[in-house]
Amino acid sequence: MRIAVSGSIAVDHLMVYPGRFREQLISEMVDHVSLSFLADRLDIREGGVAANISFGMGRLGLRPVLVGAAGADFAGYGDRLREAGVDVGSVRVSETLHTARFVCTTDADQNQIATFYAGAMAEAARIDLAEVHLRTGGLDMIVVGADDPGAMVRHTATAHALGVPVAADPSQQLARLDTRQTRDLVDGARLLFTNEYESALLRERTGWSEQEVLDRVGTWIVTRGAEGALIMTADGRRTGVPAVTTDAVVDPTGGGDAFRAGVLAALARGLPLVQAVQLGCAMATLVLECVGTQEYKVLPSELLARVGRTYGPDAAQTLRAGLGTGV
Repeated sequence: MRIAVSGSIAVDHLMVYPGRFREQLISEMVDHVSLSFLADRLDIREGGVAANISFGMGRLGLRPVLVGAAGADFAGYGDRLREAGVDVGSVRVSETLHTARFVCTTDADQNQIATFYAGAMAEAARIDLAEVHLRTGGLDMIVVGADDPGAMVRHTATAHALGVPVAADPSQQLARLDTRQTRDLVDGARLLFTNEYESALLRERTGWSEQEVLDRVGTWIVTRGAEGALIMTADGRRTGVPAVTTDAVVDPTGGGDAFRAGVLAALARGLPLVQAVQLGCAMATLVLECVGTQEYKVLPSELLARVGRTYGPDAAQTLRAGLGTGV
């Protein structure tokens, strides 16, 4: 199964604030916020949602196609992604703009405040997904992740025209999308990914109820942090999948991207959706335990042990058989 992952390619500037954001917020002044947090750590890492998801899929033995725009400073980053098993042949490299920047501060409660500078991502709408489809010999799925809004709408429309199933993952860009754009991204998708907050924002943006969203997508997967994930389908089924626990959380950045990588890799190998989400939850913990969204290692025995401890030996065995030599 050949999966293309479209979305941002970025350099992350990750800072840690040792206090709590909520202690600095004054309720009667929320309309006039002017705050500065003194961080005591800065880590600069390569990231971006599409690159992160592709990296994780590559580590699980797939060869995903990364679709996005980066700057002239992408050369070294591109080499690193190739080594991880990612096809970067469809990345557009800007001649004038730097790769996007993600600046994120995390507090002691793992809450985050972030700003994203688009940079070269503004050129993503110039990428023709039909050409990617032709170059790769045909795509079996396209993930439409957070990207330039015009690119997200264009990629979705092109995928539908080509008859390629879409996994919609608007995530951080929901704040920038209008009603028409959000509806276009969701309507007809085979998979929809959001976290809990984004699920509420998506309903507000579309003006659709939960059921109306489900009637337009095949499956809606909602990540719930320490509570795991929820799988919802239009026929009313709601399946909760517990999180894989860890006592070694270092930084939450990138956990959702690794989750998606696990889900997509498992589905690509024909595993049932529940087992795919279990793998996604296990992958998420790997990222939580390190600084940076692509600094983790995928060790087959460790990954399967995490699944076995949380979901039981049968789940680990099913995953082992389904992934084969993929991990």
